[in-house]
Amino acid sequence: MLRSERLLFYTPLIALDVIAPAAARSDAEAQRWLGSRSDELVQHEDTREVLLSMRADDDLSRFEARDRLTMMRKLEKHSDGVVRLTAVHLADGRYAGATITRLESGEIGGWLAPGYRRQGLGAELFRAAAQLGHRHLGLKVVRAGAEPTNTASRGALTTAGFTPAPGPARFTLGDGREVDTCWYEHVQDATSHCRS
Repeated sequence: MLRSERLLFYTPLIALDVIAPAAARSDAEAQRWLGSRSDELVQHEDTREVLLSMRADDDLSRFEARDRLTMMRKLEKHSDGVVRLTAVHLADGRYAGATITRLESGEIGGWLAPGYRRQGLGAELFRAAAQLGHRHLGLKVVRAGAEPTNTASRGALTTAGFTPAPGPARFTLGDGREVDTCWYEHVQDATSHCRS
């Protein structure tokens, strides 16, 4: 578990901890930059609204039994080479977004729900991803790419202590779009690796 000034980050424990952050990135504005595969998104706007209105500790009794069972399903450790952190806003307890770290490349990504954008939370999100990479995963270098026109992401990375770095000029997003990319890195010599 990590904590920033306004966000709490934790490894997803139940399916809802993954589903709600997926809703946070499923809107058109987020997908303009993220380009996720359609199977990674919450397609129905009404469902997205319900998920984004939920608190991480909400009582789920208002949902049908089948939906409750789906949301409460405990997650098993995956060996897909990706470590995820769910972000919850400390002031209201709602799902605010998520970050991912790819173990093989040290590349991170992150997103915020529509109601938490343009508040400086992106820097907190990327700081947490760097801290996870360095202090918990033992990565000396953590990298992130952003489109040159994505000033919000680039500003958040810079504020979080990332510096410009070399990298491929083009990147293929999950939905198959190829975009221009500029790269950033966060380097820390002293790293550690958690056993869990």
